[in-house]
Amino acid sequence: MGIFRVRHETTYRYRSVVALGEHRLMLRPRESHDQRIVEYAIEIRPEPTAFGWSEDASGNLVGSARFGRRTSELSVVATMGVDHTPFREAALAIADHARTCPFSYGAEEMPDLARFIERQHPDPQHAVDGWAKAILAEDPERGTWSFLARLNATIRRDFAYLRREEAGIQAPAQTLHLRRGSCRDFAVLMAEAVRTQGMAARFVSGYLHVRSTDESARRAGGSTHAWLQVYLPGGGWIDFDPTGGAVGNGDLVRVAVVRDPDQAAPLAGSFLGFPSDFIDMSVTVDVTAERSRRSEAEAPAVAA
Repeated sequence: MGIFRVRHETTYRYRSVVALGEHRLMLRPRESHDQRIVEYAIEIRPEPTAFGWSEDASGNLVGSARFGRRTSELSVVATMGVDHTPFREAALAIADHARTCPFSYGAEEMPDLARFIERQHPDPQHAVDGWAKAILAEDPERGTWSFLARLNATIRRDFAYLRREEAGIQAPAQTLHLRRGSCRDFAVLMAEAVRTQGMAARFVSGYLHVRSTDESARRAGGSTHAWLQVYLPGGGWIDFDPTGGAVGNGDLVRVAVVRDPDQAAPLAGSFLGFPSDFIDMSVTVDVTAERSRRSEAEAPAVAA
């Protein structure tokens, strides 16, 4: 067990003073069996006249800020400490009927999973379908876990990471054709690939702790990060990060899980003024790790 400490700063700059509309913030991590918030603070300048948290339809925490004064700069700084329990593949217990692919979800789960199984992007030439089927066919036993692990590893190995500042997602077929993209492009491509086999997948936005010796993770660090989760009967929602090739939550801090990536913008809002008033936006993310006191206290004694 360990604690990830995150500092996420976003600054908008304007040429003249503007009136700010309501802003929506997704900057607070989700709490679950494997991550728990131990510290959290958010500082917004100018100070909002009203601020509050609510849950969206997926259980993500969403902040809403309203402003009463004009400004030439908006700054949002979120700092947090997250107690983190790493995923252990050895503890994963996939239901027997789901160990080979394709499989079917139970009738009690299908109503909740249906929208995550639906294909989200057009694939008129069936390029994603063919690619996924070819990877599945590499294993004569058509093992579900081996299929997911190979998809994840193939994107990490064969695709070039490209940091894209512009909004939006590349079509999965385009990412497959170009063999390059951002972390969000890779997450959407793999999600579409697993959906070809009837599996439920959802998009995850959050933070990545970059280890100094881990070059595969380093190439996606320094900003917010994106990956996906796949739902496996008996195992639940499992994290896959095709950008770094990791399986499980590892060095990841989840903030939002959504069906559509557009639902996971960390900060979104408006201003009243001329389009030319907007100068730029800067984002800085810093993630560090430390061993939690709880894990040290719970560690078993070792006999001399």
